[in-house]
Amino acid sequence: MIDYRSDTITRPSPEMLQAMMAAKVGDDVFGEDPTVNELEAKIAQMLGKEAALFCPSGTMSNQLAVNAHTHPGDEIILSSIAHIYYYEGGGIARNSGVSACLLQGDRGRFTAEDVLEHINPTDDVHRPITRMVAVENTMNKGGGAIWDLDEIKKISAVCRENGLKFHMDGARLFNAVAETGIPVLDYAQEFDSVSICLSKGLGCPVGSLLVGNKELIKRAHRVRKVWGGGMRQIGYLAAAGIYALDHHIERLADDNQKAKRLGEVLQHLPFVESVLGVESNIVIFNLKPEVAVADVLAKLEENHVYGFGIGKGQVRLVTHLDITDQMLEETIQILESIQL
Repeated sequence: MIDYRSDTITRPSPEMLQAMMAAKVGDDVFGEDPTVNELEAKIAQMLGKEAALFCPSGTMSNQLAVNAHTHPGDEIILSSIAHIYYYEGGGIARNSGVSACLLQGDRGRFTAEDVLEHINPTDDVHRPITRMVAVENTMNKGGGAIWDLDEIKKISAVCRENGLKFHMDGARLFNAVAETGIPVLDYAQEFDSVSICLSKGLGCPVGSLLVGNKELIKRAHRVRKVWGGGMRQIGYLAAAGIYALDHHIERLADDNQKAKRLGEVLQHLPFVESVLGVESNIVIFNLKPEVAVADVLAKLEENHVYGFGIGKGQVRLVTHLDITDQMLEETIQILESIQL
């Protein structure tokens, strides 16, 4: 089985499992799990922030950021294809009572001018108060598109000038770091909060981290408990996160290269209309109008290769640490043999 459905399907390596089994644990609800405390301190230092909070999922860490930065009735500016809006079950409305101002853009990337244009005047009682801006780096539904740091800096300046909070859904931020060579600290310093996912390219079985100042994390910690996210002896999972941050960041460049190789091959296949530019570890390709997504996925599955349909005429393949060089070459041979 060669599984490209997502980088969330990775399994812990033997070395990661050893680190997990050797973890010292305590009750994290009482703040007494030493491995959790170590992980939170480690990621906070890496991103140049005061504190961090370990969460069960990236959805929770993103939703905690929205809740901590806003009040019911406020508005958040973000992309129409952002994970926070598109893939988190309407959480910004259900969890926080916040509405969304949805921007179009280049594969989910908008500009500082776009943000400035959509900030609501505070003296207009008919309009929600604009309180927060969120970006996703890399853009999942945008085919792993990477944000330009200069544009992020411009948006950050707009947020500061207008009293807005700035959040990054950095689920795959380290894939961007691996591709651009820009230190993670350079990205993170522009934001009030950052969400980092451990269970995607970093290869952990579960977990995400919300990073920010102490006040933000204190508020998020309380809401995490209210939402049922208080966990006990979770040092075993935190140990996986520490191992990943120490050993799995640099290897993300290999995932990015494998994705580019797939993108190059797909461009020349007869059933493919186009391929979104491959910038990290996500490949999204558009099928020709007469070709059905289900038929392509079925052909792949006949050969024990699994992809993911993400919309009308679109298929996504995501590379990760469980895709070996041999698997990649087998996949290419299978793709080139498909007849529809």
